[in-house]
Amino acid sequence: MAQKLNTKKPDYSPYVKKFWKYFFIAFGGVLLFFLFASWGLFGPMPSFSELENPESNLATEIISSDGVTIGKFFNENRTPVKYGDLPQHLVKALVATEDERYYEHSGIDGRGTMRAILSLGRSGGASTITQQLAKNLFHGEGSKFLLLRMIQKCKELIIAIRLERQYTKGEIIAMYLNKVDFINTAVGIRSASKVYFNKEPKNLSIEESATLVGMLKNPSAFNPVRKPEKVRNRRNTVLGQMVRNKFLSETEKNHYSSLPLKLTFLPEKYNEGTATYFREYLRDYMKKWVLENKKEDGSDYNIYSDGLKIYTTIDSRMQLYAEEAVKEHLKNLQQEFFLEAAQNKLAPFIRVTQPEIDKIMERSMKNTERWRIMTDEGKDEDEIRKSFHIKTKMTVFTWNGDKDTTMTPYDSIRYYKHFLQPGMMSMEPQTGKVKVWVGGIDYRYFQYDHVGLGARQVGSTFKPFVYATAIEQLGMSPCDTIIDGPFMIHKGRHNVTEDWEPRNSDGKYRGMVTLKKALANSINTVSAKLIDKTGPDAVISLVRKLGVDTEIPSQPSIALGAVDITVKDMVAAYSTFANQGIYLKPQVITRIEDKNGNVIYEPKMESRDVLSKDIAYAVIKLLEGVTESGSGSRLRTQGGGAGDKRWTGYPYMFDNPIAGKTGTTQNQSDGWFVGMVPNLVTGVWVGNEDRSAHFRTITNGQGATMALPIWGLFMKKCYADQELHVSKEKFDRPENLSIKVDCATERRVIRDTMAKDSTAIKPEEEQNTDEFGI
Repeated sequence: MAQKLNTKKPDYSPYVKKFWKYFFIAFGGVLLFFLFASWGLFGPMPSFSELENPESNLATEIISSDGVTIGKFFNENRTPVKYGDLPQHLVKALVATEDERYYEHSGIDGRGTMRAILSLGRSGGASTITQQLAKNLFHGEGSKFLLLRMIQKCKELIIAIRLERQYTKGEIIAMYLNKVDFINTAVGIRSASKVYFNKEPKNLSIEESATLVGMLKNPSAFNPVRKPEKVRNRRNTVLGQMVRNKFLSETEKNHYSSLPLKLTFLPEKYNEGTATYFREYLRDYMKKWVLENKKEDGSDYNIYSDGLKIYTTIDSRMQLYAEEAVKEHLKNLQQEFFLEAAQNKLAPFIRVTQPEIDKIMERSMKNTERWRIMTDEGKDEDEIRKSFHIKTKMTVFTWNGDKDTTMTPYDSIRYYKHFLQPGMMSMEPQTGKVKVWVGGIDYRYFQYDHVGLGARQVGSTFKPFVYATAIEQLGMSPCDTIIDGPFMIHKGRHNVTEDWEPRNSDGKYRGMVTLKKALANSINTVSAKLIDKTGPDAVISLVRKLGVDTEIPSQPSIALGAVDITVKDMVAAYSTFANQGIYLKPQVITRIEDKNGNVIYEPKMESRDVLSKDIAYAVIKLLEGVTESGSGSRLRTQGGGAGDKRWTGYPYMFDNPIAGKTGTTQNQSDGWFVGMVPNLVTGVWVGNEDRSAHFRTITNGQGATMALPIWGLFMKKCYADQELHVSKEKFDRPENLSIKVDCATERRVIRDTMAKDSTAIKPEEEQNTDEFGI
């Protein structure tokens, strides 16, 4: 009998029950895990206000008057942009590469997450753009410890959902791109665009956008500076993703893939770029500002992370022209200095003893970073000094580019003392707005600011203050006459400790001259006679009203420029003449905004009446004489370069009204020119760091050769840019002018007087270049 088959079906119900039991336990566990995370049991979660205003380490922007970002203060170089400022092809490249279903999910991509779980994370695709933003905003790099990473991942998912509720898709993309670190000082898409392509994000091309999106996978691994071919391949992968998502055609992809990787690599550093000296001046300004200006809650602003926008008065175009003019002139003038130094065993020092040089070098060594560091390390002074005489590899500045060399730190200090330094500032006299600030030749190597910090002897650029005092105190005019002849102020008068007999720089006397001619030719005896009549204190009083606060001795010798004043103060003082006698304190900031665009500071203009309109205009007419027939007359002709026999001078050929004054100090240690047109006053100083380093002869060492050409080059560039609207008009003449400024009649009187005077003073033959006066 056949065995009866068992047709009873197996009972799977216990297994099914177990499955669902374990499923619900796991589901409940996961649910509890998420609930515990959302309640903050695994650490604090961001509050509603934190989601509304997520913390970001934002750079402070320095913005020029023409809307150009000329620098930043930052811990992280991040400057946010809005979604509307992003090109759509950048957004499409991001979505196609990082999160294809970005517009379909609400912060979590279920398919991607499930795929990642089933493949144990090997397939990728789990993190959405929103999750990556949550990670970057609120905890940064993921933990390598599994349990902690699970907690972090849980938080990311919760925060991602909250972010999706709080922000639009566009806002989330903008926040994500603003937060990403693209390395090489580029944090955020705007910095990356500037650093790698020198563009604003809205101007990025399709292939450039694909390059930056490609870096997001791993910025260090896809560094376009070090691994350009790898980055190019990654860029083409992104372009392929755009084709896959129908954002590009295959033909377009092939075209963009064939293009080379063109970078304009400009890492943003505090000591490079334009207006570096101004930016450092502004940094010190802002450090003081934050002490006096608090947030609404009483806390301090942080200029490195609060994302402030500092709107400055600097014009980026004029600043560029000024820096170009400095480079063009000093590069050539420096060659002349090196030629002179080659014949000098004590170079760059002149007319000093070896013990004096030793003192200069000792002082310079003690001012170095090397000395400071070794002192902090507890090294004694003898050991530190010895370290300055050990040869080492270093990179040094040259006008032909940085040069790698080997020399001792001591020799490098002496090498740098050869270099001529500039100080240059431009200001609108009617507003007080500073338009140009050039404090040196290269902030990386020379960090002393010769505009705001470096007070130097001003030579004959001080004389207009003496003339202005004489016009105001004595009722004189530019057309009044005075004798240029030997003159002495005796001991005891005006605090003079011994008899003082100034001489003219050319050693000659001209007899009867007008004040206009006397200033045009920078005649020392006339300046001495005028200050003898007014007294030094009257001149000092006027100079104080003109904003100069450096120490000025009450001595008649100040008439010849034995006074230390900064370029900044000289420009402000001269601007008073161009502004009809009203002094305006130089302004460098127009307003400051917080990261949300709220204006938190607007400076008030500081002004005061110093001179009448008539006196100010009379001084302007005196200074016009300097450029018409005096030491500034080369502005009207071709020439003006250093060492005319060895290189070609610059053609200026200005035919518009210019008021100005050159200045040269004793031994040619300082060369000055302050030039004015109605709406722009510019002061230029040139000299070596140490006064004992200078040109041997007055040919190259005078202000008309050292400083004036920079002014001429700068103004030529400004006039060529008609958008700047730099004036070529006449200075405003006051109505009913009470001071005589037309000197044609007075010239005839002088001629008649000199013809009748049989004792007319004869010129001296010997030239004295050791006196102030050019």
